[in-house]
Amino acid sequence: MSLVDPKAFGKVAVLFGGSSAEREISILSGTGVLEALRSKGVDAHAFDPAERELVELKHEGFARCFIVLHGRHGEDGTVQGALELLGIPYTGSGVMASSVAMDKVMTKRIWGADGLPTPRYVRLAFDQQSREQVLAVPDVLGLPVIVKPPREGSSIGVTKVMGYSQMQDAVNLAVRYDPDVLCEEFIEGEEVTCAVLGAGLTAEALPVVRIAAPEGAYDYQNKYFTDEVKYHCPAGLPEAEEMEIRRLALAAYHQLGCRGWGRADLMIRAADRKPFLLEMNTSPGMTTHSLVPMSARAAGIGYEDLCLRVLAAAGLDSDAKGRP
Repeated sequence: MSLVDPKAFGKVAVLFGGSSAEREISILSGTGVLEALRSKGVDAHAFDPAERELVELKHEGFARCFIVLHGRHGEDGTVQGALELLGIPYTGSGVMASSVAMDKVMTKRIWGADGLPTPRYVRLAFDQQSREQVLAVPDVLGLPVIVKPPREGSSIGVTKVMGYSQMQDAVNLAVRYDPDVLCEEFIEGEEVTCAVLGAGLTAEALPVVRIAAPEGAYDYQNKYFTDEVKYHCPAGLPEAEEMEIRRLALAAYHQLGCRGWGRADLMIRAADRKPFLLEMNTSPGMTTHSLVPMSARAAGIGYEDLCLRVLAAAGLDSDAKGRP
């Protein structure tokens, strides 16, 4: 793969840490990215927005930023907006795409309006969480049902509800992270994920990763801190299924206006093998357990070269006028 001279990137800030509930994972991801960029000769430096003001990026002469922040104040458009104002190019999606993708309800509305398959859902806004309203959700969506905060990631605050008696506790957990609650139809089947690199007509979907979690528990602990989860890449799916998932991931990416890189998470319903889009991650994890590096490896792109490729695509919304 042909890349520009790493020195041409100038002084690079790797933004990680932050103040969200995913700070711990961001530090793991950011440390990996920092080491990878330095190993390739990039003048990369750690920068934690929870400990330093972003304006220092300008004062200290940083030429671009690699965003490895997860969750709020990281991939929700806020940091992206600040960097737009500072005029410092950054990796990943712009302000609007980041903000929309962070909100799973808004994401589902856009995908649904464009005819992309996503599980049925009920949104319980902050003023729609009476006992009667909470207990009515399974009547609409059936059981089991997934209850989650719509603006968090890494499976934080998520509950798989098996019966009516668990609904209130699940809502109580979710509202610890978000005043609104997303209740989603449970899709019984296989979980898969598909990374996308690039922008516009040059964007490409990478090989699909199939996730086999113990008893289906692909939760925060199993995602990052155990080796119980098995990942299959190549996914071992029929070719037609693999291609359909990659097509859906790319369409989901485009319809949210994403650029740079991202990762779509999906479920394949066991009953009829129909895929359903769950969410789009615009600042995917880059830990040793993370899925984008795994998918990239299957496509012949090593971790260090993946980091360089993402960094090379850094930009500003204001530079994207006229871009397809």
